[in-house]
Amino acid sequence: MSDIHDETYGVGDDAPRAGMPSGERTFAAMPPAHGRGFAQTWWGQAWLKALEDTALDTQQLKAGRRLARAGAVGAVSVRPGRITAVVQDRDGSSHRSDVLLQEMSPEEWDRFLGMAIERAGHIAALLDREMPPHLVEDAVATGIELLPGIGDLEPECDCDAWDHCGHTAALCYQVARLLDQDPFVLLLMRGRGERELLDELQVRSVARTDAAATVEDGQDAAAEGVDAAEAYADGAILPPLPALPPLPEEPGLPPTLDTEVEPVPGLDVAAVEFLAAQAAVEGYRLLAEALAPGHDRLPVEGDLTVSEDAVRLAAAHPVRAVEARLSEVSDRGRDGLALAVRAWEYGGRAALQVLEEEWTPKGEAMARARAALDAAWDEDERPQLRAARNRWTVVGADAQLRHGRDGRWWPYRKERGRWAPAGAPAHDPATALAVAGGSE
Repeated sequence: MSDIHDETYGVGDDAPRAGMPSGERTFAAMPPAHGRGFAQTWWGQAWLKALEDTALDTQQLKAGRRLARAGAVGAVSVRPGRITAVVQDRDGSSHRSDVLLQEMSPEEWDRFLGMAIERAGHIAALLDREMPPHLVEDAVATGIELLPGIGDLEPECDCDAWDHCGHTAALCYQVARLLDQDPFVLLLMRGRGERELLDELQVRSVARTDAAATVEDGQDAAAEGVDAAEAYADGAILPPLPALPPLPEEPGLPPTLDTEVEPVPGLDVAAVEFLAAQAAVEGYRLLAEALAPGHDRLPVEGDLTVSEDAVRLAAAHPVRAVEARLSEVSDRGRDGLALAVRAWEYGGRAALQVLEEEWTPKGEAMARARAALDAAWDEDERPQLRAARNRWTVVGADAQLRHGRDGRWWPYRKERGRWAPAGAPAHDPATALAVAGGSE
């Protein structure tokens, strides 16, 4: 069961109770978070990244993590543009702490709602308490930044700190746990509560349906077209290119090979059907990336090797016969392939490289790694780590951190005598180690 409770009204209900400001939700104080990370979802981690990239004093971040883990953050009030809580310091004093986030303007909300009504899957995902990446990407395409970035989380605290203090940092760490459970919390901070948002979408949906019916009724009148000579004469004036088609909701289905015709000798029908289905999935992924904003500015990745591609295909869990062929092609063996698939599911090619590549950080890379490790724990909380190249193993525990070339930390756990991936990467080594189970 979730350890997060909305103490003012049920999840999804934005109607305030008597004496409560409109559009405000208040969540009960959360229990201590010892031995666990503050954000498990990608959007919760993006929230923490905005905090950690903004704060200038890493010692204050450490103090905030310590207070949050100890359960020192009281009830959290969330309303448009602001989150508030009373945080109890280690000396017993209490401080009101606020973090401000810019609300979206009415014009931005209009664009967001217009985008969302075109993709029913976005709203369905939010109702399932998920924030699909495509929702954020489609919002960015319309000029709307849902998730905060550097400098977007503005602190206010009665301790009079000029930057993020330990109190506002603790509040942000606890809000990451709220966001994990309910991404509508972020939308409320941006200016719309769940009930208000869903009501507006309902109104737009009805209007859109009525407009479509009107267009359909008028199609017969437009069927006569235009004069061909006039159209040719206007040909020198080229119209603008049409808008790109929207991304389909899911990959298409390949044609079935289940026919009455016997396959030619040597043709593995199951393997061909599997490859066709995976080609559709990969094509869908490539199209989604191509339609994403800023895609033209991203570096072009090299082609997968045969061995890497075998892992990608095996991650789709084919039938045993196909899996055996992939195991042979990947040159890993069945157990090795299963381990590689597990890594792939946590982070694709980057995770596979962390599993199989051992390298030594040098110069600036090593300095950044050591700084991250120093800032992750207080002196009395820091586990004893034994370093070997890009791997830091917890002394006396079956837990390990692996540092990727991209600066992220990957959790590993020893299982049956071998190191196995334990979860998705994190920018904070303490969070990654908590996933691996070696934080205590």
